[in-house]
Amino acid sequence: MKKHVWLTIVLALILTIGSAATVQAAVLPPHGEGQIGRQAVVLCEELTVRQGSTTAAPVVTKVGYGSLIIVDRQADGWAHCYLGDSEDSASGWVNADYIVIDPAWYRTDAKTPVYAWNATSALKVALLDKGETLPILKQDGDWLLISLRGAVGWIHKSAAD
Repeated sequence: MKKHVWLTIVLALILTIGSAATVQAAVLPPHGEGQIGRQAVVLCEELTVRQGSTTAAPVVTKVGYGSLIIVDRQADGWAHCYLGDSEDSASGWVNADYIVIDPAWYRTDAKTPVYAWNATSALKVALLDKGETLPILKQDGDWLLISLRGAVGWIHKSAAD
């Protein structure tokens, strides 16, 4: 009988220690002001770059999710951007609702669960692989709201310590 009690205690300790491990990750600070503006990242599947700050303006090109652009100014919900890191790069206007300017970044060091809302009891909506880097949209206490290719999810901040 004593043997079963000790075995149960040892097993409970192993399970407790194993589940207490935290996922390691890095929160990278915002990039800051560059030579021609601030770095921004595209949050939608495809974003249209236009010659002017209106939907009627001719299309310059389109950029996809996760593309990095440089924003030098904003006006009336639009952002003027460069598609490269110099003023000689292609440029145009994008709807500012579909970008995040100068975000902090979350980079995983191990598999990391992403939740539907900021609680570990929430539905898991994704499992990030080691080495993924995603923009942080918001910080709320011990939680980070990150962009997930057109969707969002919450990561517990202890995973980023």
